[in-house]
Amino acid sequence: MSGWVKIAGLGPGDAALVTPEVMAALAEATDVVGYIPYVARIAPRPGLTLHPSDNRVELDRAGHALQMAAAGGRVVVVSSGDPGVFAMASAVFEALEAHPEYADVPIAVLPGITAMLAAAARAGAPLGHDFCAINLSDNLKPFDLVLRRVRLAAEGDFAMGFYNPRSASRPHQFGQVLAALREAGAGPRLITFARAVSTPEERLLTVTVDQATEDMADMRTVVLVGNSATRRVGNYVYTPRSA
Repeated sequence: MSGWVKIAGLGPGDAALVTPEVMAALAEATDVVGYIPYVARIAPRPGLTLHPSDNRVELDRAGHALQMAAAGGRVVVVSSGDPGVFAMASAVFEALEAHPEYADVPIAVLPGITAMLAAAARAGAPLGHDFCAINLSDNLKPFDLVLRRVRLAAEGDFAMGFYNPRSASRPHQFGQVLAALREAGAGPRLITFARAVSTPEERLLTVTVDQATEDMADMRTVVLVGNSATRRVGNYVYTPRSA
């Protein structure tokens, strides 16, 4: 089979943070599949067809990629950040499980720099000890489960990275997440709001959880919550390596 699927992470936004491996895959591709704003980051060229699609059609997108690869296409499925972190890698394998006729299609996952790690690097080292990542969206899981995981992570004294904190369709849920953190005793902890990291719109703000308000976040914001030992040093935030 001459076709393949490569699931690529485009990083947090700056073209300089796209890996050489991903750039090489894009140079070989006949087709690029992905969410509209991510496909828009790919420069058109002769021999390349771009297939942008709307959000929440991940399985359709993944199935289309497998179908084109089975027909001989060299298909790159693009995500922002890393494709294995709340992104398209899982969707492609879910589509493969539903369509065993594509079992022979070669698939590779090409890692990228996640928004969470790019944000942490800008802030200093807030994820310097044990940490977890939680997607606050309730599109694919109940919001009660989101709150339970937040509470348990706070009780376990993990640092946390929150994706998709607040959207127009659920503007008040992030306030409930902040309340859950406070109820779990995390009020004094540092919380960093990192918006549009590595783009011209980049903005960082660090306060305590007690000082945080829901309007400090939107869908372009990654939220980093420190553990109980996380502290400031100069202009930076870091979490010590020992507990």
